[in-house]
Amino acid sequence: MKRMELGKILFVLLCASLAIAGVVAAPPTCPANDLGGECGDADDWKGEFFPGIPNIKYEGPSSKNPLAYKWYNAEEEILGKKMKDWLRFSVAFWHTFRGTGGDPFGSATKFWPWEDGTNSLAMAKRRMRANFEFLKKLGVDRWCFHDRDIAPDGKTLEESNANLDEVVALAKELQGTEIRPLWGTAQLFVHPRYMHGGATSPEVEVYAYAAAQVKKAIEVTHYLGGENYVFWGGREGYQTLLNTDMGRELDHMARFLEAAVAYKKKIGFNGTLLLEPKPQEPTKHQYDWDVATTASFLRKYGLLGEFKINVECNHATLSGHSCHHELETARLNGLFGNLDANTGDPQIGWDTDQFLTDIGEATLVMLSVVRNGGLAPGGINFDAKLRRESTDVEDLFIAHIGGMDTLARGLRNVAKLIEDGSLDELVRKRYESFDTEFGAQIEAGKVDFETLEKKAMEWGEPKVPSAKQELAEMIFQSAL
Repeated sequence: MKRMELGKILFVLLCASLAIAGVVAAPPTCPANDLGGECGDADDWKGEFFPGIPNIKYEGPSSKNPLAYKWYNAEEEILGKKMKDWLRFSVAFWHTFRGTGGDPFGSATKFWPWEDGTNSLAMAKRRMRANFEFLKKLGVDRWCFHDRDIAPDGKTLEESNANLDEVVALAKELQGTEIRPLWGTAQLFVHPRYMHGGATSPEVEVYAYAAAQVKKAIEVTHYLGGENYVFWGGREGYQTLLNTDMGRELDHMARFLEAAVAYKKKIGFNGTLLLEPKPQEPTKHQYDWDVATTASFLRKYGLLGEFKINVECNHATLSGHSCHHELETARLNGLFGNLDANTGDPQIGWDTDQFLTDIGEATLVMLSVVRNGGLAPGGINFDAKLRRESTDVEDLFIAHIGGMDTLARGLRNVAKLIEDGSLDELVRKRYESFDTEFGAQIEAGKVDFETLEKKAMEWGEPKVPSAKQELAEMIFQSAL
């Protein structure tokens, strides 16, 4: 009897020992701010970056919950497509996870709990894990990145490429089959080597380095299943023509882009190549000033069939246009490929990259998207950042929810305008004189100046009707 009791005790102790061993052997789970613990720098770190933040759900317009969608209902059909397929939202890694709140007049204000103040590989991997937790909780299945934002620059190009490979391997694992990049790009504007530009630098060594960096960025975008690749020439321009051979630099940029097209095809990358216009900041005279300038460049160098345009709303306003104008210019030239949804402050003269929250502007934006038949394989990327004064982790979610709801509401408003038909009818009536037989001949290019002169003499002084601009604005506002 005593032996049986002793055996039971030994068995219980053995089970307890195995249980304790199992607990010790389990992978660590750390809070996001436990950077000094044993698991703080581990590649398999499993901390929760956004504790207390639930998966964001649609609750409808009457909801007062700041962590819920009021207008964006991903699976709801609008104009024959699900909202998620019209909008194809994407999160910008650089603003969301590398934005510091710094501006031209002040230092960083944001210190996220998972940051350790370094730009190490371990820190890069921790940010990547935060990125995918954020995407999943937000319910967004696309993201965008610059190469040097997701992985640290090395002392040599080989070291930089190795760093990028290591972080991209983790990203590939984390994104699985449900998430992919909307687009990737190379950062050719921060490092001092690019102070004169990359593709337009007067130094051939810089030109070659830029090409090598873009080659690698295209490769990793392709590896991650990216749907597009963007060129933003932040330094591709000039400060003064006194020391600049503008024609030669434009030729160099065209040769650079031709080589990118050739390499894309060589490796089997089927994503769309996009150019992103920007008028200034930091370069005084940017070669891709606006959509029209960029379209002219593509046309001159025979690249129209190889590229489309990524329109950024804040860049549009800096060039003196509205975002709607730039989108329509791109659309009418068959070049509307992607949208960076943000806005600027009309009282501030630089690119503030704020989240778009103006319902009227969002409606005009979505009017172009709908007229374009959608954006796929492009989408809507939130190239937008928190205000300098917004410093809570929760603010990252609130900002994206607000931006997504604004554009979703814009889409709903477009559906109202189309269903009502009044605005389309007003436009049709303005041009109805060209719907006549003679007007159709003009539009077909079959009428010469002599015939037009004869008609002008026959008709006499033209009667010019009202444009009904205030009525158009009233109809538009009624949809908001």
